[in-house]
Amino acid sequence: MPELPEVETVRRGLDAYVVGRRITSAEFQGARVVRRHLPGAADLAARVEGSLVVQARRRGKYLWLVLEAPDEHDMGLLMHLGMSGQLLVQPPDAPDEKHLHARFRFEDRETELRFVDQRTFGGVALAELDWSTGDGIPEPIAHIAPDPLEAAWDEPAVVARMKARSSGVKRCLLDQSLVSGIGNIYADEALWRAAIHGERPADRLTKPALHRLLGHAREVMVEALGQGGTSFDALYVNVNGSSGYFDRSLDAYGQEGRPCRRCGTPIRREAFMNRSSYSCPRCQPRPRTGRL
Repeated sequence: MPELPEVETVRRGLDAYVVGRRITSAEFQGARVVRRHLPGAADLAARVEGSLVVQARRRGKYLWLVLEAPDEHDMGLLMHLGMSGQLLVQPPDAPDEKHLHARFRFEDRETELRFVDQRTFGGVALAELDWSTGDGIPEPIAHIAPDPLEAAWDEPAVVARMKARSSGVKRCLLDQSLVSGIGNIYADEALWRAAIHGERPADRLTKPALHRLLGHAREVMVEALGQGGTSFDALYVNVNGSSGYFDRSLDAYGQEGRPCRRCGTPIRREAFMNRSSYSCPRCQPRPRTGRL
């Protein structure tokens, strides 16, 4: 699933190619892509028609376009890429993609925005925007915590909440109600940089250690963003169809059996929540009693 750097790369593409353009029509193939918009596809299409795209925004792994509608207040066109969703800016005469689920046409007719999703876990929906805190967050994701790249990010508050939890620290990093945008890849990378095993109980780590860990999470995601994100296959691409190449810089994730770049010990893979965790046995020893 795309994580923060990949989603932010797509958001920047939307900001460059979609913001400032007026939607003339929206088409949806099947009901699954709009399943989170309960009134259905026809309602969504009718409500976005004539809307001006004024912003492309993101929180964690969620994207939304702020729409200035002609007959109602601003709305958010909320989009989630799921496991394999792609937002592509294409010429109108380009052949339809095999797994095309949604198409948005614009007044200038230069290009159109397409939502392509092979596994159909992603989708689009129209949502009210909550401006009570000044953030304009779509109401369906109001429970999602700010991410480390947001102005609203409050690291001391996140550290305090992590210190109150006895679960493994990697589970805390993946808890989107605590800190959003971090997935399995960047959690493993941050833990490797901080030399902390993901099963270490969060409440057993000192506040400086937790700050160091969150700092590394932000650092690695900024680096990944600079390289267009991480692509392991053709399912993640930016709006132009290009892949990211941060996978060449990974130190832990997917590196099983390869020497740790810090100490030379082969990286290990362990089962974790129906997925895998990657770490260095020497640099990131399994949990023991005591504190860092």
